[in-house]
Amino acid sequence: MIYIGVTGWGDHDDLYPPDVKSNEKLSLYASHFPIVEVDSSFYAVQPTRNFQKWADETPEDFRFVVKAYQGMTGHQRGDVPFETREEMFQAFINSLGPIQKAGKLSMVLFQFPPWFDVNKENVDILRDCKQRMGDIPCAVEFRHQSWYHEAFRDKTLHFLEEQGYIHTICDEPQAGEGSVPLVMETVHSKQVLVRLHGRNVNGWTNPGNRHNWRDVRYLYDYNEEELMEWKERIHQLANECEHVSILFNNNSGGHASGNAKKMIQMLDIEYTNLNPKQLDLFEE
Repeated sequence: MIYIGVTGWGDHDDLYPPDVKSNEKLSLYASHFPIVEVDSSFYAVQPTRNFQKWADETPEDFRFVVKAYQGMTGHQRGDVPFETREEMFQAFINSLGPIQKAGKLSMVLFQFPPWFDVNKENVDILRDCKQRMGDIPCAVEFRHQSWYHEAFRDKTLHFLEEQGYIHTICDEPQAGEGSVPLVMETVHSKQVLVRLHGRNVNGWTNPGNRHNWRDVRYLYDYNEEELMEWKERIHQLANECEHVSILFNNNSGGHASGNAKKMIQMLDIEYTNLNPKQLDLFEE
């Protein structure tokens, strides 16, 4: 199956009526798309009650891609609010319980920082993360180009396959070591993840200050030709994997949801098990 959605459900104003409350957005989001990426889990391990609420608000076939907590991927600055690495991973795993029980956890996304380059220490970290996560499906997104350099590309992909990781294919600006090339390879028989970040090279390399970088970095609207290229690529991936998850992350200008809907239309997909749209609530 092909799942198409966007990252987060809070920032896509075109999906909601103007007076909608923030705690009502996920239910409405799930009337448009069958999958979403949870970003809040990166900043803090979420209370179990949050995942229970999200499971309750979404239809049976809905899926969540949950971003790994920043302390698990090496982003954490300052003190980590856990005494041990084991405690941190266990708290994160426990938080996922409600969506696991509901069958709605697609995967956990380990997005590593731009300074996480290919070396023995980092390979060991990847191995440790997967071991700690057990049978939970886990995807890896690299943000340092060295993993895909000619000398390491095949070894990287083989290692991910050997460990049971899901490969994350990225469409993003090509801007040196801080970006990765488009690598159309699947390493997991059941799942592959695609994240489309846009192609705004200037915004990627000059993202402004720490307060407004989100407004600049992902400012991009995929045109018809670019989406058509992805239509063919998605068909290719669907022939190789049982489940293909596509997430648009070009949120800065509000283009992600429109691009995602256009892709659904191009692929002639009709999702039948979404939440009812507001206009449909009183129809027989």
